[in-house]
Amino acid sequence: MRGMVPGLGSAVPLASRLPAVLQEDAFLQRFLLAFDDALAPVFTTLDGLACYLDPRLAPEDFLDWLADWVGVRVHDSWSTDQRRDVVAHAAEIHRRRGTVPGLADAVRLAVGGVRDVVIEDSGGAAWSQTPGADLPGQATAKLHVKVYADAAKDVSVPRLERIISSVKPAHVPHTVEVLSSASSSKED
Repeated sequence: MRGMVPGLGSAVPLASRLPAVLQEDAFLQRFLLAFDDALAPVFTTLDGLACYLDPRLAPEDFLDWLADWVGVRVHDSWSTDQRRDVVAHAAEIHRRRGTVPGLADAVRLAVGGVRDVVIEDSGGAAWSQTPGADLPGQATAKLHVKVYADAAKDVSVPRLERIISSVKPAHVPHTVEVLSSASSSKED
């Protein structure tokens, strides 16, 4: 928790703001020093407010609160850099939510050790641009998510499932496959 900072001078000393006749009172000068000490962290925080709202600069203990503001749940096992990255990209993740690229981005950002994400979408649609034509894709919507990681055993499948479920459309079923990065180079 933030509080008093020993030795931090006030950017706005109160004694200098008094009328001239009161500035000569030694007791009042000493009395106002206590308020200067208490208000100095407040003024410093307000002067640097933009740094608190930028996930790349925010103090670590403020980062989780900032994540709540942008609607992101951070995991306790994530490093500070990973938390900063997820919070910084939260608006993009929310904007692309429910799309294949948005799902891939969410998995890359939230799951550690991921090298690549390949998503196979059934391409099912309820309408066609050509009147009377067959509907594109398969009739049943579904996703198959392939995650290539440094080591497949290092990827938390339950966490991966939760992330995919939170970002994809709720009515679309999905399957997950976690493979080592060596598998990715063989397929290319």
